[in-house]
Amino acid sequence: MSHMLDEEQALWASGYKKLSGIDEAGRGPLAGPVVAACIYIPQGLYFDGVNDSKKLSHKLREELFEKLTNHPDVVYGVGIVDHKTIDEVNILQATFLAMREAYTQLATQTDMVLIDGVHLNLPVPSKKLIKGDARSYTIAAASIIAKVTRDQIMFEYDKQWPEYGFGQHKGYGTEKHRKKIFELGPCSIHRESFEPIKSLIVAKK
Repeated sequence: MSHMLDEEQALWASGYKKLSGIDEAGRGPLAGPVVAACIYIPQGLYFDGVNDSKKLSHKLREELFEKLTNHPDVVYGVGIVDHKTIDEVNILQATFLAMREAYTQLATQTDMVLIDGVHLNLPVPSKKLIKGDARSYTIAAASIIAKVTRDQIMFEYDKQWPEYGFGQHKGYGTEKHRKKIFELGPCSIHRESFEPIKSLIVAKK
């Protein structure tokens, strides 16, 4: 846990009082939205086990999500950008949109925002951290909110299109998922700008 607080402790020591962190989930999948979360956790409040969401078990992610989202002193916002917008503006711009929306939804003003992997123009100072979800406690907490929120969306999509297995792979391009796309063709939540869906659609025209 100690190394996860290095970035925060340095910023607190330099005079920043309220830090928030932003991370996203879902840049790589072939289907569904990209989801970002922005979170503020007061200095001195710690949740044991917070880490990069990719390093946590599904069970621990869910438990931490419940603790984070239900704690009265934690404030968070979520931004969701759907597959149609991803196809229209590209996945990087869609990620920026989701991150800005998550920041906008944060119902408190912070004086510094830590952002995983990208620069983002915001009305307050911000700091880009490469691999921030493994370096910053705040970004790691945001990664948990984003990941679990997106998983919940994909579980709902799994009920509508169970034949694709969205509940298992969450839209990522696993061998099983790709096989289903070739067998059945894409469904309405697949990203038409992503391969192999893009080529399949062109081939049908």
